[in-house]
Amino acid sequence: MAVLRFVPFAALLVGLIVLISCNDSNEDEKRPSSANGTAQSANQKTGQNRDADEVEEGEEGPATPATVAAEKPAPRQTAGKQFGYNFDGDTPGQMPSQFHSAKTGGGGPEKWVVTADPTAPSKPNVIAQTSTDQTDYRFPLLIADEASFQDLDVSVKFKAVSGNIDRAGGLVFRLKDPNNYYIVRANALENNYRLYHVVNGRRSQFAGANLKVTSGEWHELRVEVVGNKITCYYDDNKKIEATDDTFKDAGKIGLWTKADSVTYFDDLRADSK
Repeated sequence: MAVLRFVPFAALLVGLIVLISCNDSNEDEKRPSSANGTAQSANQKTGQNRDADEVEEGEEGPATPATVAAEKPAPRQTAGKQFGYNFDGDTPGQMPSQFHSAKTGGGGPEKWVVTADPTAPSKPNVIAQTSTDQTDYRFPLLIADEASFQDLDVSVKFKAVSGNIDRAGGLVFRLKDPNNYYIVRANALENNYRLYHVVNGRRSQFAGANLKVTSGEWHELRVEVVGNKITCYYDDNKKIEATDDTFKDAGKIGLWTKADSVTYFDDLRADSK
């Protein structure tokens, strides 16, 4: 009788051991190994960094752009009308008479002053952006007051003087206000030429080219715009052809820099098409 009582107890004990073993096995299948967990975390971090890079190269800017003053209306230029300005009639140390300054993004105020430069394409004066505020998303603008263009051929000479965060100069066209415009710019630190639209203070590149941009030397930026077709030249060489429908109406023209760029400009010219 003692043997008969022991057999059911032994069978019950074996069953419990098997059940516990199965549960442990299932938990191991659900729980990743420490190596797999580390790899997953690394992949997630890599994905976050990649997204940040994509944002930096594409759309940039604050979620809520700074409020900007509306542009004063300017007469739209008809075909054959010209605008030219070489800053030689202005007083060094002051703003040029037919322009006003503005800014896209954050950071401190922009500082545009007429400056004498013996190397100027049109002597004696140039217009210089001299603020060295290192805020990265900061774009000083100098906007022409009296002319508005839809289709045009616009050009300017520029010299990248200094800058550690950025060393760039650009041409603005079809500008509605300091948060909405087209910009083509050349960068001497990155050695590239880029075309953007800025919409509600957010900048998006839609065309570009890589090329050598030297500091301390004069170069020419030129843009032809007809309808939605935009053609950009660098030192008389065609570098960018693109189409874009963001801004279709007439707008103002102007000059542009970024962050701590100290940049000189001369001979701003525009012909209406």
